[in-house]
Amino acid sequence: MTIDFSVSDGVATVRLNRPEALNAIDYPMRTRLQALWRHIGGAPEIRAVIITGAGDRAFSSGADLRHTPPPTTSFAAQIFRGEGAEPETGSLTLGMDFDTPMICAFNGLAYGGGLEIGLACDIRIAADTARFALPEVTVGAMPGSGGTQRLPRLIGSANAMWMLLTGEAIDAKTALRIGLVSHVVAQNALMEVATSIARRIADGAPLAVRAIKKAARDGMDMPLSPALNYERHLWGLLRDTEDRKEGREAFAAKREAVFRGR
Repeated sequence: MTIDFSVSDGVATVRLNRPEALNAIDYPMRTRLQALWRHIGGAPEIRAVIITGAGDRAFSSGADLRHTPPPTTSFAAQIFRGEGAEPETGSLTLGMDFDTPMICAFNGLAYGGGLEIGLACDIRIAADTARFALPEVTVGAMPGSGGTQRLPRLIGSANAMWMLLTGEAIDAKTALRIGLVSHVVAQNALMEVATSIARRIADGAPLAVRAIKKAARDGMDMPLSPALNYERHLWGLLRDTEDRKEGREAFAAKREAVFRGR
């Protein structure tokens, strides 16, 4: 298989596994990813997700341009009439808008759609050998899985527009400096660090974790005053949960809390 998926004690791992092609994403992989996002979004037993790539050269070089057949219908027909919908109609990140936290572990270069998958995650860490680019402009295209929208929100307009309009790549050190990733580690420590972060999230109160992600994500598109009201509303929903009661009792008793998502 070109995508590996496993779940261990509440932590799911999605691994792009086509290292001979720099984990480039062809149509079958795109369809599989979209199905996995739907599955994860409907699986409350999954408390955190790690996505990474196989090998030590690439997370993903993006869409496989050598295995992208021409569409059989126009894009307009696919969108407005639903005729002959093909995998490219839906972006690589279609379905990733769930409340389960996602960690992207960039094990190597992340170009095009590969970087766009990472941009849709909540936490990004990188091996010190990783490189990042959105080079679509150099082949007469543009990012179509959120790159033009998520990158400026994440690293600011100046850095984002330079990357988008030139297609130039940046290294891991630069990615850390501009806020594209939060940690840069040695290649051989990457999955250990990613798993440690995922494990810490998965051990937290599930409802609280999801509410925090929801508040932070949705609030970014609101003015501050309604965003604060939204935050307070979500806080109120958590106030009377069994997990909050358990957390307070465990703190008072100086023991580990046992959260059940209720």
